Amino acid sequence: MRGLNRAVLLSRALRSNFTAVSSATATLHRAVPYGTITVRSNDPSVNGFRYVSSSSTSLAYDAQTKAFNPKELVLFQYQASFLDYYDIPFKVVEVNPINKKEIKWSDYKKVPILTVDGEQMVDSSDIIDKLIKRIHPDYDLDAEEEKKWREWVDNHLVHVLSPNIYRNVPEALESFDYITTQGNFSFSERLVAKYGGAAAMYFVSKKLKKKHNITDERAALYGAAEQWVDALNGRKFLGGLDPNLADLAVFGVLRPIRHLQSGRDMVEHTRIEKWFSEMDRAVGQSSRVSEHS
Repeated sequence: MRGLNRAVLLSRALRSNFTAVSSATATLHRAVPYGTITVRSNDPSVNGFRYVSSSSTSLAYDAQTKAFNPKELVLFQYQASFLDYYDIPFKVVEVNPINKKEIKWSDYKKVPILTVDGEQMVDSSDIIDKLIKRIHPDYDLDAEEEKKWREWVDNHLVHVLSPNIYRNVPEALESFDYITTQGNFSFSERLVAKYGGAAAMYFVSKKLKKKHNITDERAALYGAAEQWVDALNGRKFLGGLDPNLADLAVFGVLRPIRHLQSGRDMVEHTRIEKWFSEMDRAVGQSSRVSEHS
């Protein structure tokens, strides 16, 4: 209760920023699978790749190897399982949920955002659709089962997360610990982000819980995890021996909470751990590179 009072008092003192916190952090959890990616074209080469820019939709296509070879990917907030799985190097920039100064260049104030040679793309699923077509032009995005479960991620799984990771003050503060230890933020910015953001999302999550007809947060999370395991029907992945985009979407949503209290509870009380471990091995090490590389 003392933590709640402290958070509430701080958030009231920051009332001018409170709306920004709510709008920013309410959308950040939606970006868990893919984050925000920026591809820049002012460097002649990255990792020895040849960069060919024939149009605004080229998406860093290498004409010689016929491969998707982006010059530089900058991920604004969160890990990107899709990029890790396909070994596409990317840099990470943490977005301050209070002032969102890192994305002030964009008129679109939600995440994710993808810009390639000046072309801006938004919405996680749409971004991945476009990227996978550059990586595998023949990829079937209309495969019935895969499409069904990707839609399930967008329409159900992501809505279960906020009421769980912000369900009480300690868990809300735990969730915001990440942003207080990452990014180029001042001490005051970290303090505001942690306590102001946690206070805002604690109350926002209650509204989201009501909006999505969730009565018991953990039961909803456990139910979603079990529903996904049932969908696997004994398979290693939904994609069979290798993950497909639905596997990557689910993993992308759940991986960031794995070591939060909600994620620990989910693994302990459901059958999802085996699939989760297989996905960890399949996705492998992060393709993140140093911001100063």
